[in-house]
Amino acid sequence: MNENLRIPQHWTFESQNVAENFEGHVREQLPWYELVTNAVSIVARQYIPEDGIVYDIGASTGNIGRALADTIEQKNVDFTAIESSSEMAKKYLGPEKLLITDARKYDFKKYDCAICFLVLMFLPVHEREWFLRSLISKIRTGGALIVVDKTKPTSGYPSVALSRMTIAGKVAAGAPADEIIEKELSLAGYQRPIDENELPDARVEFFRFGEFAGWIIEG
Repeated sequence: MNENLRIPQHWTFESQNVAENFEGHVREQLPWYELVTNAVSIVARQYIPEDGIVYDIGASTGNIGRALADTIEQKNVDFTAIESSSEMAKKYLGPEKLLITDARKYDFKKYDCAICFLVLMFLPVHEREWFLRSLISKIRTGGALIVVDKTKPTSGYPSVALSRMTIAGKVAAGAPADEIIEKELSLAGYQRPIDENELPDARVEFFRFGEFAGWIIEG
């Protein structure tokens, strides 16, 4: 239980308290966080050549960059982490370089691999399609965009089962029931789970836990 985190009434990453307690909070709320971080790094390595160009979009405190650190060094990778929150950026512990900017306004170079790890659900719905298509258009031949995100519930009773699965995972990781509810209410209007139809060319799914999933989109 993270006793130091004060969940804001309206969720924001531009909060010193949220940033300072993010590492513990995200692992409590998402018990698969480390597993999938490692999985993403393994998948990403398959697409990163010598002198490759890699982007970590929505880098938070740098978990993806840290997982890729050896590859970045050994392959002389041009690695760029992008994080829009100045408070989160203060806690960044990944490889250089970190840019504090909105990825939607950034002019991406052609790249070999880009990672969107729990990012799209925090973008306005009306901007997701063009942002994704823009990212996909910048993939070099042989490269990939890797996406991990929360999805809208499926229809029927399976959606209830998957939602309960997600909650059970949080409880098992030590998240108090009242904090789970408080966090969900805080996210209203700020976090909008994605519809899988919003992901063009996402034919390969490599991860699924409850409402969360991961995809490989090749160029």
